Amino acid sequence: MAAHLSSGRVNLTALREAGRRELREFLDKCAGSKAIVWDEYLTGPFGLIAQYSLLKEHEVEKMFTLKPGRLPPADVKNIIFFVRPKLELMDIITDNVLREDRGRSPQRDFHILFVPRRSLLCEQWLKEQGVLGSFIHREQYSLDLIPFDGDLLSMESESAFKECYLESDQTSLYHAAKGLMTLQALYGTIPQIFGKGDCARHVANMMIRMKREFPGSQNSVFPVFDTLLLLDRNVDLLTPLATQLTYEGLIDEIYGIQNTYVKLPPEKFAPKKQGEGGKDLPTEPKKLQLNSAEELYAEIRDKNFNAVGSVLSKKAKIISAAFEERHHAKTVGEIKQFVSQLPHMQAARSSLANHTSIAELIKDITTSEDFFDNLTVEQEFMSGIDTDKVNNYIEDCIAQKHPLIKILRLVCLQSVCNSGLKQKVLDHYKREILQTYGYEHILTLNNLEKAGLLKPQTGGRNNYPTIRKTLRLWMDDVNEQNPNDISYVYSGYAPLSVRLAQLLARPGWRSIEEVLKMLPGPHFEERQQLPTGLQKKRQHGENRVTLVFFLGGVTYAEIAALRFLSQMEDGGTEYVIATTKLINGTTWIKSLMEKLEPAPF
Repeated sequence: MAAHLSSGRVNLTALREAGRRELREFLDKCAGSKAIVWDEYLTGPFGLIAQYSLLKEHEVEKMFTLKPGRLPPADVKNIIFFVRPKLELMDIITDNVLREDRGRSPQRDFHILFVPRRSLLCEQWLKEQGVLGSFIHREQYSLDLIPFDGDLLSMESESAFKECYLESDQTSLYHAAKGLMTLQALYGTIPQIFGKGDCARHVANMMIRMKREFPGSQNSVFPVFDTLLLLDRNVDLLTPLATQLTYEGLIDEIYGIQNTYVKLPPEKFAPKKQGEGGKDLPTEPKKLQLNSAEELYAEIRDKNFNAVGSVLSKKAKIISAAFEERHHAKTVGEIKQFVSQLPHMQAARSSLANHTSIAELIKDITTSEDFFDNLTVEQEFMSGIDTDKVNNYIEDCIAQKHPLIKILRLVCLQSVCNSGLKQKVLDHYKREILQTYGYEHILTLNNLEKAGLLKPQTGGRNNYPTIRKTLRLWMDDVNEQNPNDISYVYSGYAPLSVRLAQLLARPGWRSIEEVLKMLPGPHFEERQQLPTGLQKKRQHGENRVTLVFFLGGVTYAEIAALRFLSQMEDGGTEYVIATTKLINGTTWIKSLMEKLEPAPF
């Protein structure tokens, strides 16, 4: 099945379709009525592949969340567990199965679907608990890369960074390589692979090996992608630590976007009624889906937040003018035309109302003194000011017991912008943090050090200024309204990862050999032979398409910066983004924190 380019974007529907087909085939194996027991973490990603209607068509009558105890009553023939291969989940499944009433008739059949891979360890565990034989079908559903948007794929593997850099566990890299093989089966072999970092090297090696081991995987699909760029997150530890300043980035920083959905405080969205005095304000958070299918969101998501207000007010004028048109509609034809446009206009009006509310919520935060102070310190560090001594603002925040994650983001940022901290500065911060927040956080500090985020400066050299100057990571004259450089996404700082992608396209990495050597891990280039007749002859003015795969996570600000490069008039390259997980500084640091329970005595 060949996929094609649509309107300048790679059409990711083929990938979604393949996922749906695989799901249908599995459901059809379990004949009769069904109930699905969900590993809660999977419901979000699955929702992006298949709607409930697809499950219903295949006789799924009930859905439950996986939890210990007896399964809820359901008059169905099949119980299917959809789970990640994790041992703690196997314990719950064992409990569910053992508590099943064997005396009941008719008997219910059990099946298990592992996402994204079957695991020998898990099956062995179920066998030891004496329940493996209860499962008629034991299969895997390779949900590797989930389409989140027209140009965005994610594996949603929350622990990938920790596994790769702290636990030397390469499972998620294997899944990434598998996902890339699936992508090549649908969209053609990618002729050029570039990479930077140890994980990137592993993934490229696995892809080359998989291709050798399955010679049949040579497909005759005309290649959609010209280049694959594999980037390790630890090549650029700085970017996720900084506060994102795009509209979508700020929504994620403040409220957290989960599988394209965001939950917002409801009071901003309550319909205003006259004379009610607002006595029944909604208490449930307002849940909105955010993606490019919504015209207004597609237009503002990647803008610097300071440029969003003017777009919203312009839109408000256009919409009210459109509604005014109804007074001018005189003839039946004109009235008909107005009525036919009404649904679209009403959708636009409600979309505008939602985004105006969100922008007001964000503005309350971005105009606060604390936000400004925090941002000022971040920007000083990123532009190389006072990175080598204890920072007063950070000390004040610790003294006032600000949230620990905020402190950790700042000290890690300072460490990264100084290629590590002097031992006495590092010890000072560690002591202050442990005394204020509790000694149980010593494991977290240890993890941050292992990941290279908060470490002593080795060799007494700070390479960051050289890297900053050579890659032009700090731009003083940033234009937030009509940007001419990717640095607008952080109001001055150009994400290092995206700068590497930009320089790879033009003039090529040879121009920055010296800096590449300063960044962790090898950099490399591989070529994949294309079958004869599939070599791409580029039409004049046709863009190259590059897939950038972030191993260890990517932020919305980096995605915005790559979209900005795709839209540049003379850019010549379009980017599609893939990642192990969509992250921000908070979720990323959280994934590295150790939960040490305080002693019970």
